[in-house]
Amino acid sequence: MNTNAKRSDLFSRFNFSRVAIALATCLNVSAVYAEQVEETAEVNAQEQAMEEVVVKASRLKGTASAVMQERKNQAFIADILGSEQISRTGDSDAAAALRRITGITLVDGKYIYVRGLGERFSSTQLNGAAVPSPDPTRTVIPLDLFPSSIIESLSVQKSYSASMPAHFAGGNVDVRLKSIPSDFVFNVQGKIGGNSNNFDDGLIYNGGDDDWYGIDDSTRAAPQDLKNLWSSYSSLNDLSQQDNREIAAQMNRDYDPKSASINPNTGLDITLGNRYDFDDFRFGFLTAISYDNKWRVSEEYEGQDFTYSEATNDNPASWSLVRGFDDIQSTEHTVRFSGMLNMGLEYKRDHRIELSSLILHDTLDEIRDKLGNTNNVKMSDGLRVRDSEVIYEERQMIANQIRGTHNFTDFMNLGLDWFYSDSRSNRYAPGNITTRYIIADGSNGQPEDGIFDPVNESSLRKATTASRYSFQDLDDEVENYGYTFSLPLMVSGAEIELKAGGNFVTKSRDAMARRIDVNTLAFDNLDLSGNQMNVILNDDVMLNYPLKGSDNIIRDTSVDGDDYYSGQMIDAYFGQIDMFLAQNWRISAGLRYEDFRQVVAPLDPATGLFDLPAIPTEEDLEKLSFKEDDVFGALTVTYEIDKEMQVRASFSQTTIRPDIREVAPATYIDPLTGFPIGGTPSVTSTAINNYDLRWEWYLDTGENLSVGLFYKDMDKPIEAVQSPAQDGPPLIRIANAEDGFVYGVEMEFLKDFTSLGEFAGVNGADFFLSGNVTLSDSEININTQNVVEQTGVSTTITNPTRAMTGHSPWVVNMNLGWDAPNGNHSATLAYNVFAERIIIPGMDEKDDAFEQPFHSLDFVYSYFPTYSSTLKFKVQNILNQDKEIEFEDTLMRSETRGTAFEVSLKWEF
Repeated sequence: MNTNAKRSDLFSRFNFSRVAIALATCLNVSAVYAEQVEETAEVNAQEQAMEEVVVKASRLKGTASAVMQERKNQAFIADILGSEQISRTGDSDAAAALRRITGITLVDGKYIYVRGLGERFSSTQLNGAAVPSPDPTRTVIPLDLFPSSIIESLSVQKSYSASMPAHFAGGNVDVRLKSIPSDFVFNVQGKIGGNSNNFDDGLIYNGGDDDWYGIDDSTRAAPQDLKNLWSSYSSLNDLSQQDNREIAAQMNRDYDPKSASINPNTGLDITLGNRYDFDDFRFGFLTAISYDNKWRVSEEYEGQDFTYSEATNDNPASWSLVRGFDDIQSTEHTVRFSGMLNMGLEYKRDHRIELSSLILHDTLDEIRDKLGNTNNVKMSDGLRVRDSEVIYEERQMIANQIRGTHNFTDFMNLGLDWFYSDSRSNRYAPGNITTRYIIADGSNGQPEDGIFDPVNESSLRKATTASRYSFQDLDDEVENYGYTFSLPLMVSGAEIELKAGGNFVTKSRDAMARRIDVNTLAFDNLDLSGNQMNVILNDDVMLNYPLKGSDNIIRDTSVDGDDYYSGQMIDAYFGQIDMFLAQNWRISAGLRYEDFRQVVAPLDPATGLFDLPAIPTEEDLEKLSFKEDDVFGALTVTYEIDKEMQVRASFSQTTIRPDIREVAPATYIDPLTGFPIGGTPSVTSTAINNYDLRWEWYLDTGENLSVGLFYKDMDKPIEAVQSPAQDGPPLIRIANAEDGFVYGVEMEFLKDFTSLGEFAGVNGADFFLSGNVTLSDSEININTQNVVEQTGVSTTITNPTRAMTGHSPWVVNMNLGWDAPNGNHSATLAYNVFAERIIIPGMDEKDDAFEQPFHSLDFVYSYFPTYSSTLKFKVQNILNQDKEIEFEDTLMRSETRGTAFEVSLKWEF
C-alpha cells in the first residue's frame, strides 16, 4: 500500500490543510475529522494505516484550536497563547513565551511591556487570582518564575472589563496552569544543553554543598552572632573592638573568583495525572515537577559617567568614559525547580471544585570580575579598579487556590463562580558582596609597562569600604478571594447575561536589608597586596593583627528605609451586562467600584521602630499612607459581519497606582539597570482613558488575520527622571509627568501555503507563516519645576517632552512553521525584534539612553519516532546578538548573550 498517497487523498477528500489540523479554530472540527478518518479507514479496510494519520494530526493540534476559539468568543479584546504554541517556539518560561504575543516586549528576561508601557502599567494573575512578588523593587511578579511545562495557556486581555482589577493600562496577564486531564497521562522529559559563550572557561567561587538544587546551606548567611544583634536591635558599631573583630572573623570571605570549565545545562520534567468516573461524579488530578540547572558566561561593559569632548579638526565630538567598568567577566548560574498539584471534583457537569497547589523556586548565583576606573582612580595616573562581585538570591512563590463553578439549573440556570487564594513569596539574598582592589601599573618595584596586571600589581583597597556585604530578606503575602454571580436571560429574542460580584485583596510585605562594610583602614599598616580577599584578610589577620586606636573592622551602614513594612487592601464590587442583539451585535458594559488603601512604613534598622518623629504629626502619617476610591467603567461593542469576521470597539477608564517602593522614602537598586532608585511619597495615581478598535477574520482552515488600533490618554503618568550622583551610578527618581499618551496599530496573521501547491519539489501545504507587527508612538510632558518640588532633588531634564520609558515604536514577531506529511517531524523558525526604547532618561544635556534592538532568531525541531516519544532540538539567539544600551551613539551598557542550544527527549507512558 502507498501510505503517503492515501494520506494525501484523505487531506484532499476532507479539504483540510495540515496547518488546519495543527491550528483548527474549533476542537469539534478535529473531533469530526477524526471520526471521518476512522469511517474511511473501515471502508478501505486499512484501519491500522488510518490510525497513524489520526495520531499524528492530534499530536500537532494541541491546544491551539481551543485558545483560538476562546479568543474569538471573548467579549473583550484579548490575545491567548496555548501550550502547544509555546512548545513550538521552544520558550522555557512564561516571560519568554509572552514576547511572541502582539505588542509585547520582554525586559531583563522577566518583565513584559504591553503596547510599550512599562511593567507597572500591567497586572499579573495566576488562574485569575492576585499573586505576590518576590522582587524587592516591584510589586509585579517576574514572569520568568513560571516554567512553560506547567502552563496550559497565557491570556493577555488588552481591553478592560469591569470584572478585572482597575489597575490596568497595557493589559492583564493571566497565567493559567494545566488542569485535570481527560485520561491517564504520565510523561518524563530530560534535557541537556549549553551556550556558545560557555565553551571557554568561566568564573566560579566556593559556594555551598547544596548549590546544585538552588539552596544555600548557610555558607553565605550572616554569622549567628550577627543575627542575634539584629534580632535584639543592638548595634554592631557599639560593640567592643574585640567583639567586633570576632564577628568579622566569622564572616565568609571565601568569595574569590577562579577560572573553571562550565558544566552543561540539564533539566528534568515529570507529569502524572488521571481522571476517574463514579456515576454522577468525576475526580481527577494532575501533578508535575520541573528542574533546570543552567550556566551562562558573559562579557559585559558598564559605563556610569562620561565626559564630552568638543569636535576638533582631527576628531569629531564624542563622549568618553570617566567612571565605569570597560572589562567585565561574568558567569551566571541559575537553578529552577517547581512542583504543582491540581485536584478536581465534578458532579453532573453542573458543579466543579478544583484545588491547586504550586511552588516555584528560582536561584540566581552570579560572580562578576570587573575592571574599570573612577573619578579619582584613573588610567592616566597608572591606576585601575577591580571589583569582585557576587550576587546570590533565592526567589520562591507558594500558592494555594480553591475554585468552584456551579450551575443551578432549577434556578433559571443561575451561575456562581468563586475562588480563594492564599499565596506568599520570598526573596532571600544572603551574603551578596562587592570587594574593590586597586591595580597600580609599576608597583612592587616593577617599571610601568602600560599593562595592568590584576594578579601581581593588585592590592585590596585601603578605605572604610573596601568590601561591602548585603543581606536581604523579603516576605510578600497575598490573600485574595472573590465571587461572581451570572444569570442568563432571554428578553424579546435577545440573549442577555447579567454578572455581579466582588473581589477582595489583602497584601502585606515585610522587608529587611543590612549592609556591612569592611574597613581596611582599621588595621595598623597591614600589607594589603594581593588579589584574593580571603588570603589578604585571613583568620589570623582578622583575629590578631593590631588595629588602630578604637577602629572597628566591620561597620553596619544600613540606612533608614532598608527595612519596611507595607500593607495593601482592595475591596472591589462590579456589575456587568453582556447582550447579543439581532444575531450580529454583542454589547458588554460594566462598572467597578474599588476602595484602595496602602501603607508603607519605613523602619529604623537600629531600633525596629517606625522611622517617624517622636511625636508624629498628621502630615507625617499621611506621607506613609495612600488611599483612594473610585468607579471605573468599561464598554465593548462587537459586530459579527459573518461567521468568520467580526469588529470590536472598546472604551474604558482605569488607573495605575504607584508601586510600594515608589512611594517609600528610601533608595533601592534596580536590578535591570543597576542604578539606585529613590522613592517619592508624593507620587499620585495615573488616570487613563483607553480606546480600542479591532477587526478579526477567522477562517475554517485555521488561518486568521486581525488588525487593531489603540489609544491611551494618561493624566499624570508615573515616570522616571535622573538626578545627579557624586560617585557610582546616577540616582533615578520617581515622579509624575503632566500628561501623556500612547497610540498605535497592531496586525496579526496566520497563513498556510496550500495555494502555492508544489514548488521546487516542496509541498506548500506543509508550511505556514504566522506573525504580528505593532507600530506605535508615545509622548509624555514633564514639568521640571513640579518634579523638583515633588522629589526635592534639583535636576535639569534633557528632554521634558519625550517618549515613555520602555516604549518601543515597533515590535515584530514572525514564525515559519513546517509539519512533515507523515506527521513525524515539525520545525519552527521564530524571529522577534523590538525597536530601541528609553531605559535611562537623560539629564544635564546628556541625551536619553536607549536599549538597542535585539534581533532574536530561534529554531526548534521536533521528531516523533513513535507516538509516545518526542525528540526536540532547539537553538536560541542564532544571530549571537548582544544586549546593548546606548546614548548619542555611545555605548553605555553591553552584555554578550551567546547562542543557546538544547536537546530534549520526552517519553509518554
